[in-house]
Formats: sequence, structure tokens, C-alpha cells
Amino acid sequence: MTAKTLAPPRTMGLFGASLLPVNGMIGAGIFALPATLFLAVGSFAPWMMLLGGLLFLPLTLTFAWLAARFDHSGGPILYGEAAFGRFVGFQAGWARYASAIVTVAANTHVMVSYLATLYPVLDGPVLRPLLVAGFIGFITIVNLFSLRSSVTTLSALTAVKILPLFALIAAGLFGGQPELGLVLPEFSDAESVVLLTYYAFIGFEYVVLPAGEMKNPKRDVPLALIAMLAAVTLLYMLVIWAYIGIAPAASADAENPLAIAAQDAMGSVGAIAIVIAAAFSIGANNFAGGISLPRMTYGMAERGMLPRWFMQVSPKLETPVNSILFYGAASIAFGLWEGFMVLALAGTLTRLLTYLVAAFALPVIEKRDGGINPLHAFVSILTVISTIWVGTHADEQSWLVFGGLVVAGTLLYFIARQERPVEPLSVQ
Repeated sequence: MTAKTLAPPRTMGLFGASLLPVNGMIGAGIFALPATLFLAVGSFAPWMMLLGGLLFLPLTLTFAWLAARFDHSGGPILYGEAAFGRFVGFQAGWARYASAIVTVAANTHVMVSYLATLYPVLDGPVLRPLLVAGFIGFITIVNLFSLRSSVTTLSALTAVKILPLFALIAAGLFGGQPELGLVLPEFSDAESVVLLTYYAFIGFEYVVLPAGEMKNPKRDVPLALIAMLAAVTLLYMLVIWAYIGIAPAASADAENPLAIAAQDAMGSVGAIAIVIAAAFSIGANNFAGGISLPRMTYGMAERGMLPRWFMQVSPKLETPVNSILFYGAASIAFGLWEGFMVLALAGTLTRLLTYLVAAFALPVIEKRDGGINPLHAFVSILTVISTIWVGTHADEQSWLVFGGLVVAGTLLYFIARQERPVEPLSVQ
């Protein structure tokens, strides 16, 4: 077998699969969300996160049901192609991938900003871009070696970001005075509050992208999606309860309210731990993307949507080296370009396109396979409605950038469409 026809081995189990949606959903938002929600709805804030999780459940179920049918890498690329053809599959992947590269750059700059609150020298005009490039380079190098090393590193980053939150939860729930009752608030801006809770769960889809390197993706991906949505919802609720139980009034308007709450509960060590956890949370979020998104371009090349160059697998490392290197190089380039935030505006809209493709694909695929499941169809309709509703709140500039990405993707598709899939698309 030549290197060009090598496929990465299936080494990821349920644990590694579970790390991807956790780190996709939990980024920097959890460190600002408690104060923002408390200002909006008071002691109802934890229950608002429960409602947010329930609002996101139809979308998660849609992806889980689709993931149970596919065992190759690509996720929404495969779903879109199976239901509507290669062009739709390509657009579902391209727009998501393009915005993700820019988002990595933006998130890494935010990570450096958190660390700069402890070490101001890091925010220098020369050192900041070097740190951004260095961290993205670190992600790239680790991912090149093996999927096992990537999962091990991601688990360590996850522990660093989660353990301080657990300490804060313990301090707030057992040392503070949390209000656990259910008191309905008077909503002054209900739409904004619901949008906040929706955005808190975006990123769950990382787990569907590297399915081709999982031992049992048809079982593990759906299980990881549902279990981690429940776990992250509970974590959000506990963190907010702890925050309310410590000192919300004193820190609600602060730049890093959770760190101030931690300082009140655990002293300066607690505050430093939360700042470090915030930086590592963003880092872990980026690292999860560094694992998943190169598998998207690999999957697109496997389906003939990109040149076969993206399918190159190292015989020694057994990883899709070209896809990983391209992702790392492009992310570093955007991290060094001062205008990258313009493209980052379309990040949410590209995710919404991916969600819509999946929601429409599920009943189409089921009908083709013998009959639509009524429950699945109902959940798909809920997903379409909620996704379109969220999309209506994007500003005009975001739509313009998003439209530009779609046009660019269309041109790329017609350039690359002479490629043929490596094998027929199988749906079960």
C-alpha cells in the first residue's frame, strides 16, 4: 500500500470523543457568562442555562442520529452530500472550515490577553504575535505525531481548565450562600438572554469530524454528544450557582468577574487559578479544533471535494500530515494579520449553515432509506426553526462576510470537482 492510499488508524475511543464536544462548548464564555446572566435574570440564571441546554437538545439529537449512520471523517460534509449532493456537502464543510481558521487566530489572541493580566509583558507588540504563532505551532506539532498524543495533551489541558472551576463550585456551594430556589424573573430583553445560552453550547460538533479515526464512531459519537451536552449544562449551572453564592454584586461589572469571585472565596491563589483556567480553556478549545478540523479537509479530499493532497497520510506518523500542516500554517497567517477579526464575524453564521444542512439532511436520508421517523422529523423541524431564528440576529456585516465565503467556496468547488471520491458514500 502506498502512502497516498494510507488511511489513519482508528485509535480514538469514547474518552477521546467526549473531550471534543466538552472543549468545543467550553471556551472563554464560561468565565463571563455567570455575571452576564445574573445581571439579566438574577437568581434564575442557573435555570436559564438548563433552558439553554434544552433549546440546544434538538440540534444535538439531529447530529447524534446522523452520526450513527456514518463511520468516515467529515461530519456535515457527509450528511450534506448524502442528502443533497457534493456541492451542498462541500459548502457545509468549506464555510465552517474557513471561519474556524480565523476563529483560532482570534481565540489565541484572547488567550494571550488573559495571560497578560498576570504578565503584562506578554501583551507587547512583538511578543504577542510570537506567542500566538507559537501556540498554534504547538497544536500543529502535537497533532502531527499521533491522535493518541493529541488526546493525551487535550485531556491535560482540559484538567487544567476544569479543576479550578470545580474548586470554585465547592467554595461557592459549600462556603457561600447560593440561591437554589426557582424564582421566575421579569425579562427585559428575553431574546438576548436566550441567544447567550444558545451560544454557550456552540462547538459541540467537533466530535463528528474525525469519525474516521474512531474505533466505534456509530456508537461513541452519539453517546458523546448527548452525554456531554448534559454534563456541560450541569457544569454551567453549578458554576453560576457558585458565583451567585459568593459575591455577584461586587464583580458583575468587572472584566473577569469569575476571578474576582474566586478571590473572595479562595484568596489571590484562587483568582490566579481562574485566570489561568480561562487561558487554558481557550487553549483547549483551540486544541480540540486542531484535532477535528484537519480531519474535515481530509474528509473533503476523500470525497473528491478537495485535491488528494489533503489526504496524504504519513506512513510513520499515521496522521493526515498535509491537512494538519495546512490548518496550522493558515491559522498562524491569520493570527499575524491584523484584519482577521473582519472574517471572524461570519463564524457563527457558518456554523448555522452547517446546522441547517444537517437538519434538512436527516429526514431526506431517512426517507430514501425506507421511511421518515416522526420523532426525528419533528426534532429536525425544531432545529431548523431555532437555527433560522438565531441567524436573524446576525448583523449586516456578518452576512456580507458569510456571503463572500460562500462565493469563494463555490469557485473552489468548481476548481476541485474533477476529483472523484475514493470510494462510494455509504450510509447505514
